[in-house]
Amino acid sequence: MRYLAESFLLGALWRGRSVEQLLGPCGSAGHLGVRYVEVRAAKTSFEVWLHTVEDVGSENFCDLGEFPPFDPDDEAGEFGRLLGMAEDPLAAVVVAEQCTGAGRGRWVNEGVVQDEYGDFVRAGRPSDASPGGWPWPDGPAVERPRA
Repeated sequence: MRYLAESFLLGALWRGRSVEQLLGPCGSAGHLGVRYVEVRAAKTSFEVWLHTVEDVGSENFCDLGEFPPFDPDDEAGEFGRLLGMAEDPLAAVVVAEQCTGAGRGRWVNEGVVQDEYGDFVRAGRPSDASPGGWPWPDGPAVERPRA
């Protein structure tokens, strides 16, 4: 089972493991990107990071962490944008969901977002919904692709 039940989601964060969620495509026909959100443990809190990268992958190259930033001139956004912090994991997940439109039932363990991206590529990079049929979020931090 790819998606984490809430108890496993929170347990992973308490153990210091990150959780991630693919948010879908962004950009325009001439400049395609992909967004994903990460919740990670910090020293005394939990941080929420939004990553926006160029969609340069393929079925054989799915490591989103290796993709170049969507905006190469934005040095602050090169490693993601810190959206917020919280003192406990559930509050951090809520921050992520409120800021990005992420869905509670679609969180995966760290690194599994690469598999989500691979499914997205194999499905032809759908702009309206994930390959699993989940609509891409409409959260305020997510720009929809423009044709």
